[in-house]
Amino acid sequence: MRPHYDFVVCGSGSSGSVAARRLAENASVHVLLLEAGGDDDVPAVRNAGQWPLNLDTERDWQFVAAPNPHLNGRSIPMNMGKVLGGGSSINVMVWSRGHRNDWDYFASEAGDPRWGYESVLDIYRRIEDWQGVPDPHYRGTGGNVFVQPAPDPSPVAPALVAAAAHAGIPTFDHPNGKMMEGEGGAAICDIRVRDGIRQSVFRSYTYPYMDRPNLTVLTGALVTRVILDGGRATGVEFVRDGQTHRVGATSEVVLSLGAIHTPKALMLSGIGDSGQLSGFGIPTVQHLPGVGQNLQDHPGIGCVWEYREPIAPRNAGSEATYFWKSDPSLDAPDLQVCQVEFPLASAECARQCDMPEAGWTLYTGLVRPQSRGSVRLSGPRPNDPVRVDPNMLSDPADVRAAIAGVELSREVGNAAPLAPFAKREVMPGDRTETELLRFIRDAAATYWHQSCTAKMGRDEMSVVDAELRVYGIDGLRIADASIMPRVTTGNTMAPSVVIGERAAELIGETHGLS
Repeated sequence: MRPHYDFVVCGSGSSGSVAARRLAENASVHVLLLEAGGDDDVPAVRNAGQWPLNLDTERDWQFVAAPNPHLNGRSIPMNMGKVLGGGSSINVMVWSRGHRNDWDYFASEAGDPRWGYESVLDIYRRIEDWQGVPDPHYRGTGGNVFVQPAPDPSPVAPALVAAAAHAGIPTFDHPNGKMMEGEGGAAICDIRVRDGIRQSVFRSYTYPYMDRPNLTVLTGALVTRVILDGGRATGVEFVRDGQTHRVGATSEVVLSLGAIHTPKALMLSGIGDSGQLSGFGIPTVQHLPGVGQNLQDHPGIGCVWEYREPIAPRNAGSEATYFWKSDPSLDAPDLQVCQVEFPLASAECARQCDMPEAGWTLYTGLVRPQSRGSVRLSGPRPNDPVRVDPNMLSDPADVRAAIAGVELSREVGNAAPLAPFAKREVMPGDRTETELLRFIRDAAATYWHQSCTAKMGRDEMSVVDAELRVYGIDGLRIADASIMPRVTTGNTMAPSVVIGERAAELIGETHGLS
């Protein structure tokens, strides 16, 4: 450890690993990457099919949401990665870029066209190493991100795509291109798996630079707050092996701790809503009422079928998807369904149904949720837990979309192309409107896409500007999914990589790095 680095990047997830790597490409720059979790070189991380074994282990923060009256009083698990690679080391490895409208909305909120779809498409083409059918307008080759259509998928996956077509949903060669410029569609998933091995963002970006003398990666380092000198960030404080340490950042601090810990670190540093901070005796350095607000996530609802004959999951066990609209008048799809090649249900629903040992799930997600939640402190100390309240399904529009999404999943799941793989529909089955609504409130869980708690924008609730700089604080940027003004349409790993790339570009421009 050096007492000072040029840049201190906090968090090695899908944005932090990218930012650290790009900054370290300049040999004259010294970069420290801090990660609260441990090593990723364990079978449950490396073996793509073992991802569920990471949940509720030391590689998971094991957050639990506050009781939610809109989910029949349930407190749902909110798993997040606590390991080198963050979420990209424990997720399902689906590469989903987001819809054109997402990025154009980001550009509008930021007042900067460089966040728009065409600019972001350039980034995606530059960073990808696409292994599917050549599509040079949308896909790139030779970049850091190995991505391919799920190889040798289970026969139930192409059957899902055919069943979606049976329900009037168009099909595409891949889900990251033209399909996400319009109404949506169905396709075999793009995944970050190579020969059965997970390709985490840390392994793709940071790991190849681990032998560079200008990059230091420290595990077991829990960042607790940003060190501030007046209105400037000068370093960070972290706890490792029970001891508190301080390290300086002569140029910038980059927070990439995710949508729960990034606002926590800001608030413990005196950056946030002054009323909340004063209630815990934390002096306010910068009043930013948006810190910890605007929490968004994709609710997921498991609709389950029993296999006629069991088929073992392949790849990561999720190989087909479709995006569609709950209302034809919408400007973009607001539903995403990922087929899961095993039964997946909330604990409440599993207790109520005769769950099969072998089955498949249409995990019905709301990707344009209107509900908004929050992340709040419960005390002034770093070991005081945060209160996470996603407020899921609190907006009536989300409830209407969920009902439409489940009804569409039932239509697709019971369509002729999937009949050879379905012995019976386990849940939800035929229900009255009242029964279906209760099922949805019992079934809804997280898609693990927590985001938006330190949003980019120009209104009073914004936390960062178009260059990801925290308002009112010099030398401090945020690079993770918390800066999203709204959650992207689909899985959030790929957009988080783009955020890391943009952060590194912006930092490079500020400091004249080539």
